[in-house]
Amino acid sequence: MDEISTARQWRVPTNLPAAKLAGAVLLIALGLLFADGDPVRLVVAGVAAAVLAVWAVRDLVAPVRLTVDPTGITVIHGFAGRRLLPWSAVEAISVDRRQRLGLSGEILEIDAGESLHLFGRYDLGATPEEVAGALRDARPVS
Repeated sequence: MDEISTARQWRVPTNLPAAKLAGAVLLIALGLLFADGDPVRLVVAGVAAAVLAVWAVRDLVAPVRLTVDPTGITVIHGFAGRRLLPWSAVEAISVDRRQRLGLSGEILEIDAGESLHLFGRYDLGATPEEVAGALRDARPVS
């Protein structure tokens, strides 16, 4: 079996960047609606909208957050870069569960010694538990 057929990837759900861009437009509209001549309110709404729009652009430019293949795990690095973590560098793959304000959340943690990579459900388009299991299954037995 070749390496391409054994690679698997997880990406941002396709509707998420559209929702972020719609949120940015909504923030601008609300800023214009409620500014009442106050430039500070408009600037705050504009800055928040710009941050949300940049976040959406990142999702469009680099939608794949995590890839696994026989050589290791490739994670997103920086704004849209990629970094290969060879299997020998991966110390642990775990799921951190937290409960806050009555809501529970899961984060996939990939510990590569000097770096820790964190991914949530909306980074992966799947549950962190499901992805952690797939990563553990893909790890070569040594």
